[in-house]
Amino acid sequence: MSNKNKKEKRNQAAGQLLHPRNRHQGRYDFPALIKAEPALQKFLMENPAGEATIDFAEPIAVKLLNKALLQSSYGVLEWDIPAENLCPPVPGRADYLHYLADLLAGSNQGRIPKGKQLLALDIGTGASCIYPLLGASEYGWSFCASDINDASLANAQTILDRNPGLGKQIQLRLQASAQTLFKGVIADDEWFDVSLCNPPFHGSAEEARAGSARKWENLNKSGKPGLTKPVLNFSGRDAELWCEGGELAFIDKMIRESATIPTKVLWFSTLVSKSANLPAIRAALKQVKVYDEKIIIMSQGNKESRLVAWTFLNASQQAGWAKLRWLNSKR
Repeated sequence: MSNKNKKEKRNQAAGQLLHPRNRHQGRYDFPALIKAEPALQKFLMENPAGEATIDFAEPIAVKLLNKALLQSSYGVLEWDIPAENLCPPVPGRADYLHYLADLLAGSNQGRIPKGKQLLALDIGTGASCIYPLLGASEYGWSFCASDINDASLANAQTILDRNPGLGKQIQLRLQASAQTLFKGVIADDEWFDVSLCNPPFHGSAEEARAGSARKWENLNKSGKPGLTKPVLNFSGRDAELWCEGGELAFIDKMIRESATIPTKVLWFSTLVSKSANLPAIRAALKQVKVYDEKIIIMSQGNKESRLVAWTFLNASQQAGWAKLRWLNSKR
């Protein structure tokens, strides 16, 4: 097989790796996206094959693309984030939710749960509030979305105010303690069907800056005049990008804390960017004696990530989760 054919085969396969229910299969429909967000037009360019694309190293272009995707596919209006916050890639974020829906179907007699009666907890929602917006639009779920940063929550609230149809199903909460994830967020009379999280990736600010520089180099932008500093799509507030010990330490803390509230959440979950962290994560899950765990591989284009989910509830408790939650709320 020629190099060209190999490349075409890889590209074709990558396009098929999104979840089957993901709205963003294949190439972007730029005419539709530009109709939703006209400002995107000025950033349109052609790739070497003569196909429409954008410069993914251009911060404003990336934000406008995701803004257009949110409006055209999910009805999210006037979405915006400050320059210092991470700009989430909508297709990949949607994939996480679709796989969670499949996971929850396994505890719901094979039916994908829809509607506001399903309660999801988003740990670290950020200024974008991306998971609650997508989950409320795609499945009608209700969300409690927490964050440790006041400014991020203020921006998220602005987005919700502009989208009252979705916002009425999303509640924002400040996590006052940097030492805990669930404590201080989950009320005594609350039980959640699922929790989700996109944890900080790096172990230090220096490591985060180095990672941004590598992304910049990979996109061949380091030598382009006027683009000497990775910004916006490679940026983020400290809590978004790094924590002491990095991704593994963050997830280990999440697992250990989840064991103190085993019946509060039907399925706990998190993204895992580094595959090398999986053995330690599985060991941590074994140590706290989870009833079941799932590792789901997700791919978007050339990027691969993992969704790790775990539950302390047995099959009978999972099947009767709605009733179990109702009984617990009456205690």
